[in-house]
Amino acid sequence: MKVEVENQPQGLATLRIELPPEEVRKEWDSIASNYSRHARIPGYRAGKAPRQVIEKKFRKEIQDELTKALVSKSYHEAIAEKKLRVVSLTDLGDVEFGDDRSMRFRATVVTAPEFELPEYKNIPVHLPATTVTEAEVEAALERLRDQAADFTDVTDRELAMGDFAVIDFTGAIDGIPISEIIPEASKNLHGGKKFWLHSAPENFLPQFCEQIIGMKAGDTRSLQVVFPTDFPVPDLAGKKADYAVTLNEIKQKVLPTLDDAFAATLLPDKTLADLRHTIEHNLEREKEHEVGRAQEAQVVKFLHEHISFDLPPSLLKNETRRALNELVHRNRERGVTDDLLKGKEKELIEGAGSLAAHRLKTNFILHRIAEREKIQVTREEIDNGIREQAAHYNVSVEKMRKEFEENDRINGLAEEILLGKTLDFLKENVIVGTTSQPAPISAPPE
Repeated sequence: MKVEVENQPQGLATLRIELPPEEVRKEWDSIASNYSRHARIPGYRAGKAPRQVIEKKFRKEIQDELTKALVSKSYHEAIAEKKLRVVSLTDLGDVEFGDDRSMRFRATVVTAPEFELPEYKNIPVHLPATTVTEAEVEAALERLRDQAADFTDVTDRELAMGDFAVIDFTGAIDGIPISEIIPEASKNLHGGKKFWLHSAPENFLPQFCEQIIGMKAGDTRSLQVVFPTDFPVPDLAGKKADYAVTLNEIKQKVLPTLDDAFAATLLPDKTLADLRHTIEHNLEREKEHEVGRAQEAQVVKFLHEHISFDLPPSLLKNETRRALNELVHRNRERGVTDDLLKGKEKELIEGAGSLAAHRLKTNFILHRIAEREKIQVTREEIDNGIREQAAHYNVSVEKMRKEFEENDRINGLAEEILLGKTLDFLKENVIVGTTSQPAPISAPPE
């Protein structure tokens, strides 16, 4: 086999591959013989037609099968022979057959960028402490109390800061309801019925809470809101809006007493001391996860800072498109409307581009380290990955495996496992320094 490689700008390379006549003739004869055994030719008994008749009648079909049989095989052999790091195949064509039965074709590929690896073992990292403090446990207890809070009616006084107001309200600009001016905007800008609002400084719309303080249940008040010039809804930025507000009820948050009875509502038959111990254990686990994330982030940051190369534009374009779809989907799940997303289009595209570039660069570096360290993915690891996915989605392993195979996701799973193993290898070989340790939880008095 003869292989010529022509390197081109932007990470592209063209391979011109020529197969010798003897290799092509052998495969041709095998395919033609199969046609001879099964083809029906008028004037000849089945399997008795001369070879030249078969080859003349089925020449195109034989060439098509020959192409399928030899092109993929020889393409991969050519890559291995020239030791090319191919990221993707962009074009395969110009298949030609010579009179001597030789075969030639062309393959255009995107190759991985070339770069030198720094010393990636013993990367220095500084990790957060994992000791849980008394203040952190207390803060977690207060969050639990807040989640279990009750709300009681206030009937003997006016609305004060810290209360919860149950209001009806409508907004308008120059007498026109905001719901008509910007129907696609959040309904909280239009107005609402029986809307619960925590009366707190700078909460909700600008100076809204400050202007309803002092109202009594049943009162109606008109107030004005001036939207800042950088307000995320462009049609309201810098505008003045009038809101008519009716206070229906005043609610006061009442936190439960921090005692064994409260603990038992969260952990049946357990005491407050048991709840504290559970919280401490959970916080320790969270901090251990934070350590892993911090370690990984610092390893990747070190590699990015010490390695520089240009990304293939075609790959960056495709990855940016995928990252943009992810960002849009994530924002839609958070309730962001398409009109608001359109207003942030430039920002989203820039964010997707940065995310895509970071992701691609990281993957190229990790692949190169995996290659040098001979890190590979086993069949067992892929099977375990499929089992984990099956358990996550509560389907059978066989169904999940079939889905992976039918949607060509096995390679993607193998890639994910390989990158994870390489990161684990790097994290196992870091030099660790920790931040100052906070004061640990003191033992309770005897």
